[in-house]
Amino acid sequence: MKAVRVKEHGGPEILGYEDVPEPEPKAGEALVRVAAAGVNYIDTYHRSGLYPTEPPFTLGLEGAGEVVAVGEGVEEVKPGDYVAWASVPGSYAEYVAAPVDKLVPVNVTLVEARVAAAAMLQGMTAHYLTHSAFPLEEGQTALVHAAAGGVGLLLVQMAKMRGARVIGTAGTEEKANLAKGSGADEVIVYTREDFVERTKELTGGEGVHVVYDGVGKATFDGDLDVLRLRGYLVLFGQSSGPVPPVDLQVLNQKGGLFVTRPSLAHYTATREELMWRAESVLSWIGQNNLQVRIGATYPLAEAAQAHRDLEGRRTTGKLILVP
Repeated sequence: MKAVRVKEHGGPEILGYEDVPEPEPKAGEALVRVAAAGVNYIDTYHRSGLYPTEPPFTLGLEGAGEVVAVGEGVEEVKPGDYVAWASVPGSYAEYVAAPVDKLVPVNVTLVEARVAAAAMLQGMTAHYLTHSAFPLEEGQTALVHAAAGGVGLLLVQMAKMRGARVIGTAGTEEKANLAKGSGADEVIVYTREDFVERTKELTGGEGVHVVYDGVGKATFDGDLDVLRLRGYLVLFGQSSGPVPPVDLQVLNQKGGLFVTRPSLAHYTATREELMWRAESVLSWIGQNNLQVRIGATYPLAEAAQAHRDLEGRRTTGKLILVP
């Protein structure tokens, strides 16, 4: 089968499109023919070595497809079932052998496989951010950075479901319009306006209850300045680079602030929690209550270009790879 491989850490140019042996499902695993694989920022961290993974390895964590075989003792799924996943290494490939406890059933009559692949990691991320890391309540105000990105568009919609006021940031007017189309009440074009000053204006100087930030280094200091008394900064990514060390006394000086640096793995630690989040996301999509924007689809062989476009901030919504 074909797979996208990392033999040494580096930029997108190191990604190889190679022939590798088709995996065989072990006990507790299912072999899945991949219909689509999701492209995520965490993939670029694994590729670059920011999140250490020993080469060589097949990239990717997310996807959806059809079960074609099962290993010993597997009764949860059978050949012909459609499934999706968000944390199975080796997903940039034509086939993946996945632990069945990581797989979520997909009703493809309601949610097409490519949409399911596009929704899993970023959809469940938006879910844990709005429902668990800082559970939004009606009337609260949230600032969402990169509001037209893959997570951002879903995060805006879920924040509105919970009755929050949403202020987004985006780099262009086009992206701002996408965020508004997903329900954002206000969108700050940060290339034109200072997001700190504008957020303070929009909140009458009080600040926001929570900042959901997947950008990191470029926005962190400003985030602390837009939070109200005892506000929460939920830093869930670092697309602009890691945040430098912080003097915790700053949190005291700026109003007894809270900062957390979670990942999806912390909020899908049990099978029950994984299923709660995945079933919520997929059911909302099936009911047309949550819209997933697939910004671009690439052949699996063009994974390097997908990474260039993602890291170059040339994309909106979700990027997927199709074998």
